[in-house]
Amino acid sequence: MSEEILINVTPSETRVAVIENGVLQELIIERDRQKGLVGNIYKGQVCRVLPGMQAAFVDIGLDRAAFLHLSDFSNKELEKKGSENIEHYLREGQTLVVQVTKEPLGTKGARLTTEISIPSRFQVYMPYTNNSGVSQRIECDKERARLRNCIEQFQKKHENGGFIARTAAECVEEVILFSDMTFLTKLWEAISKKTNEAEVKTLLHEDLSLSIRTLRDLYTDGIERIRVDSRETHQKLVEFAKIFLPDIVSVIEHYAGGCPVFDIYNVEDEITRALDRKVKLKSGGHLVFDQTEAMTTVDVNTGGYVGGRNLEETVFKTNLEAAQAISRQLRLRNLGGIIIIDFIDMQSNDHKKQVLEALQRNLDKDHAKNKITEVSVLGLVEMTRTRTRESLEHILCEPCCACGGRGVLKTAESMCLEIFREIIREVRQYKVQELLVLASNEVVEMLLDEEADMLAELELFLDVRIKFRSEAEYNQEQYDVVLL
Repeated sequence: MSEEILINVTPSETRVAVIENGVLQELIIERDRQKGLVGNIYKGQVCRVLPGMQAAFVDIGLDRAAFLHLSDFSNKELEKKGSENIEHYLREGQTLVVQVTKEPLGTKGARLTTEISIPSRFQVYMPYTNNSGVSQRIECDKERARLRNCIEQFQKKHENGGFIARTAAECVEEVILFSDMTFLTKLWEAISKKTNEAEVKTLLHEDLSLSIRTLRDLYTDGIERIRVDSRETHQKLVEFAKIFLPDIVSVIEHYAGGCPVFDIYNVEDEITRALDRKVKLKSGGHLVFDQTEAMTTVDVNTGGYVGGRNLEETVFKTNLEAAQAISRQLRLRNLGGIIIIDFIDMQSNDHKKQVLEALQRNLDKDHAKNKITEVSVLGLVEMTRTRTRESLEHILCEPCCACGGRGVLKTAESMCLEIFREIIREVRQYKVQELLVLASNEVVEMLLDEEADMLAELELFLDVRIKFRSEAEYNQEQYDVVLL
C-alpha cells in the first residue's frame, strides 16, 4: 500500500490530507480563527459546581465555560480522597490545572480533564500518575517487554510521572526513547513553573501546530512522502524533524508544482462529495448518511445492483462493499459519537460475521478509538467512535437559512393553507376590511392560480379584500400578513 500526506497551507488555514493508494482517507482542517484546543493546558477557575451531575463548569478564558466531570479527575486525586461527591473535590472560585480533551461542539463547551498527558513522537507523559504502559497496537510480546523495561529504567531516576509507549516507539533505540522522555519531563517542569506565576484563565501550554502534529501523530513507516506547498512551513517541518525525527527528514518534500497540491489526487472533489448525504458504491448500491446532534445513521441500499445468482449473495456483496466505504467515510467526515448502521438484512449468520469483520478490519486503520457491537435483533449495527473535534460538515458548512438545518421546507400548498388560517385569525381579531399578504413568488403564484377558488370563497366569507405581493428575498416558508 502506498501512502502519502499532503499539507496545504494558506495564511488563514492549514489542511492535511492522508492519501492511501491514491484515494483520500482522512482530512484535517485547522483555521487560525478556530484553532484546535485539544491538548491545551489551562489554569482554570471553577465557576459552578453541579452535585446532581457530579460535574463542574470551569472558566478557562473561552467564550463558553468548559465541562469537567468527576470521572475525568486524575486517578491520584480520586484515590487520595476516595469520594464520589464532586463537592469534596471542587468549590466555586477554586483554581486548578486542566487539559482540553474535546473541542467545543455545537452549543457545548470544551471537555476537560485533570489527568494531564503530554504526547511526543514516541511517548505520552502523565505527570500525575506513576503507572506506565505500552500501546495495544504493539502486538509482539518481546517488544512490549523491552519498551516496558526501558520506561522502568528511566523511572528509577525520575520518580514522578508515568509513560505510555506509543505505536511509533516500536523498534526505536533506547537512547532515543530516553531522550524523548527527558524532553517531556523538562517540558512539564517548565509548565509547572509557569503555573505558579500565571493568573487564572491563562493558557499554560499550547499543543503544536497542525502541520507539526502531523509528523508527530500521523506519520507511520508506510508513509512514502509528505508534500507541503508552503516553503516556510516546509522549513519548520524539516527543522522539527532534524531534532525529533531525523529518520524522516528525507520524506518531507516542498511541493512547488504548477497545480495546487490537493489537485494531485482530486482531493477538492472528494471533499465536495464528502458533504453529500448520498455516497455511491461501485456495485451500483449507495449509502445515505444522516448526521444529527444525538447520533449519525448510515443506511445501506442495493440501488441499481441486481447481483447474480440469488438475493442473499447480492445483499452480502453490497454489505461487504459498504463496510469498506463506511469506514473510509467515518474517517473522512470525522463522524463521532453514536453511529447506527442499517446494513441490508442478511439471513446467513456467517455473512453477518464476515461483514462485521470487514468493518472492523477497515476501522483498524483509524486513529480514533471505536467500538462495534454485534448485529442487533432489528438488523442494526451500533458503534461508537471517539469524537474530539468538529465533523467536516460542521467545519465547512452552516445550517441552511431557509430550513434552519432541517433539510426540508413546507410545500407551497401547506403555506397557502397556513396563510388562510392566519388571515382568518387577523380578521376576527382586528375587524379589518383589507389585507396585504407578502410571500415568496412560488406561494403567491399558487394562491392566485390553483387556490384562486378557495381564496374567492374566503374573501366572500370574511367580507375582506386580500392583496398579494411577491417578495424575492422571502423563502418558501416566510410570509407576512399586513393590515391596511
